[in-house]
Amino acid sequence: MKHRIQKQAVVLACAILMCMSLLCGTASAATLAVIDLAGVVDGAAPSVVEVFTETKQVSSWFQEYVTEGAGSGIVLSEDGYIVTNRHVIDGANTVKVRLSGGQTYTAALTGADEKTDLAVLKINASGLTAAKLADSSAARAGDFVIAIGNPLGELGGTVTEGIISAKDREVTIDGRTMTLLQTSAAVNPGNSGGGLFNLGGELVGVVNAKSSGEGIEGLAFAIPANTVKEITQELIQYGYVTGRPQLGVSVVQITRPGMGRQAYYSVPGLYITQSTADNGLKAGDRIIQMDGTAINNAADISTALDRRSVGDVVKVIVSRSGEETAVDVKLTEQRPT
Repeated sequence: MKHRIQKQAVVLACAILMCMSLLCGTASAATLAVIDLAGVVDGAAPSVVEVFTETKQVSSWFQEYVTEGAGSGIVLSEDGYIVTNRHVIDGANTVKVRLSGGQTYTAALTGADEKTDLAVLKINASGLTAAKLADSSAARAGDFVIAIGNPLGELGGTVTEGIISAKDREVTIDGRTMTLLQTSAAVNPGNSGGGLFNLGGELVGVVNAKSSGEGIEGLAFAIPANTVKEITQELIQYGYVTGRPQLGVSVVQITRPGMGRQAYYSVPGLYITQSTADNGLKAGDRIIQMDGTAINNAADISTALDRRSVGDVVKVIVSRSGEETAVDVKLTEQRPT
């Protein structure tokens, strides 16, 4: 009798641990053996869509042609809001979305954010299956995850599995540093904008990058769900992310003397090409310092601005006509142009 009671207690303890793992989106190898992974996919897959783009280009002979692209997206609401990566739809003239059930819709761009590589689309549909967003801050390295997306732009609904390899990984993509989840789940071109789900079927992150190269495998990244929630709410409500400070200038990176047509591009550095505000900065100024920090590229400006707020006054040191000049600039809010 004692042995039977002890055995029942062990079974009960195992059942409790398994339930806790499911609720937290985590699982050991033993737990995975009794989890219905297909059931998790069945619940999550309807919230993942395929995204197709068409972009008009003009050749050197002034002939117009169309290039096609593809990626993935995730349904945010039953009335048709969808999140994807900004780089998936950037520059596209036409965006179409295909649901897991095969229905295809033309999508309108609600808003996009270059800094986080997120964009929100809207389709005229209702009754869609929206993804449930996890608290990505609770995710741990080693948690089991499932990626669902549209690899190669023609294999929609593909499912791969892996673990969260690391959290809070600082990754620089196209000159912008992002804090991402790292995963071992296999992703390929076309997976961008797709979902990374935990075993509770909740969205942990939006896939946005893969490291590629000879001998590199199992190294992919995703935007954490908490970031996705914050940014998409702003894009849906305002069309852009509010409260972001800017200098109010356009810049160009000159890497060698004489690279630009203007005579003032005689020294390599970051030059102002246009000032969009009455801030004391001028076209041709080479930015040397901001807030006491050396400025070598546009990413350095973004890093400095991350520490500031709209309305703050910053000291910018520029080289103008061969002389260093200090300019106090009041930061304005970034708005879409």
